[in-house]
Amino acid sequence: MVLPESAKLGRMLHYIGWPLFFLLMWDIAVTVAYVLIPHKDGLIPSIPMTLLGSALALFLGFRNNNAYNRWWEARTLWGSMVNASRSFSRMALHLIDENHDSTPLRRALVRRQIAYVHALRCHLRKQECWDEIAPYLPEGEVDELKSMTNVPNAILNGTAKLIASASREGWIDSIRRTQMEAVMMDISNAQGGMERIKNTPLPREYDFYPTLFSRIFCVILPLGLVDSLLYMTPLASSVVGFMFLAMDRIGEDLQNPFDNRAHDVPLAALTRTIEIDLEQAIGEEDVAQPLKPVDNVLW
Repeated sequence: MVLPESAKLGRMLHYIGWPLFFLLMWDIAVTVAYVLIPHKDGLIPSIPMTLLGSALALFLGFRNNNAYNRWWEARTLWGSMVNASRSFSRMALHLIDENHDSTPLRRALVRRQIAYVHALRCHLRKQECWDEIAPYLPEGEVDELKSMTNVPNAILNGTAKLIASASREGWIDSIRRTQMEAVMMDISNAQGGMERIKNTPLPREYDFYPTLFSRIFCVILPLGLVDSLLYMTPLASSVVGFMFLAMDRIGEDLQNPFDNRAHDVPLAALTRTIEIDLEQAIGEEDVAQPLKPVDNVLW
């Protein structure tokens, strides 16, 4: 996630990159050609350019709204995951009878939740998670998980088995067990929502046509402005083109919030937050530190 502190002109221009540079060169070429080549009337009337620009702005705005809704839903689901993880650890530590025999199990449940959120982050970003989850799971379980298609779901199933074991030992009654299972259902529902966003991208047309129409509009824009603006055409056309190119790039970056890019939901920072909270809950001495932004980007 790019932090607000990075919103500087130089970074914004670099964000668009080469398309903006080529647009400026094209604007200058059109202006020079207009001055040097004899002509009578403007190349393209200004009214159609206004209509095209308005239509394109509506198209881009519609796509960007849908892209942002996906990004915000992803962030909301991870906010729910943070809250559910805290609630689950609190229940594991205090709803299960506190005695000498149950202490290892209660700690194991909390540590499994840490492993779960790390596995979920890697699952969504299509990364390997074995080094991330190995410190929090029993020896040998990681090797068993390597054969699983959905590693976080397998970890959650293992957690459910431990809760069932606590129930058989009489350390938790049916009411408290139902409460814990309800929180686990919330965790599972949040994971399902994240997987839906990951596995169901916006239709290809939402990605292809806005970019295509934006580039076409930027190409014909100086042709419609040069007759009235003349030497100011490169400046005006580049500024307008920059806005459309930026809108297109923003929508493209927001529509897939789990791709491990600078504008995605900061999964690493969120999982680290959960890790810190849960380690402190079980009294760990060597607690991880919050992640800090790298070049104004929080991962």
